[in-house]
Amino acid sequence: MKGQDLVERFEEFAPLTLQESWDNSGLQLGDLKKPIRKVMTTLDVRPEVVQEAIDADVDFIFAHHPMMFKPAKNLDLADPQNRMYADLLRHNITVYAAHTNLDNAKEGMNDWLAQVLGMADTVPLISGTEAGTGLGRIGDLATPTILKDYAERLKQIFKVEHVRVVSNNLSQTVKRVAVLGGSGSEFYQTAKDQGADVFVTADVTYHTGHDILAAEMSVIDPGHHMEFWMKIALQQFLKDWSEDGHWELEVVQSNINTDPFQFI
Repeated sequence: MKGQDLVERFEEFAPLTLQESWDNSGLQLGDLKKPIRKVMTTLDVRPEVVQEAIDADVDFIFAHHPMMFKPAKNLDLADPQNRMYADLLRHNITVYAAHTNLDNAKEGMNDWLAQVLGMADTVPLISGTEAGTGLGRIGDLATPTILKDYAERLKQIFKVEHVRVVSNNLSQTVKRVAVLGGSGSEFYQTAKDQGADVFVTADVTYHTGHDILAAEMSVIDPGHHMEFWMKIALQQFLKDWSEDGHWELEVVQSNINTDPFQFI
């Protein structure tokens, strides 16, 4: 099959029309007309991920975060980013990214996160233009829990040693949960207005944290890398599609942790 065949099938599920205006989802580098045999899913496209793909003889990298947000000003190969582009071209690897179109898609990124967070009867937190689409999800836990205990559970789910919690009461009962993968702290009031007891999202800033406390809301921030669940869920999606479509396609996921932060 060709890369274009894979992209056309995927964009039926998460069309580029769903992406936010500032985003750069879609083809990042390479030739979609080239035949592909092996796809690797990843959260980020970093030099170490590209080397992993080269070593594994991957033809097509399917990422969540776009590789290119800003245009290159030159092609100086002393720049690690430019050198990474050269490595991809040299090894004929196509790179495609599905970012906010996957975030907004029905049964997409935020539904995957809601599922691992134990949420049921979910609806979009911020409704999109099409039924079932939109940013974030809000739903209910099967069994109410204590905020501190829920935060501990999130450490296991997202494989981190610590999470940041913004709350006036760690002993409060949590039943209704909102989630928005990536940087979504600006929507804490939306989550509160829709009855969420806690909002799970990333990249909460210092001053926004104070605003959250003043609003009597609770937020758990497991870090932006929480979206690594994308590479797990998308691998299974592509495998299922491959079997249904009788594609001769191997789908693997990157084993590299691209979280830039360490806690010491």
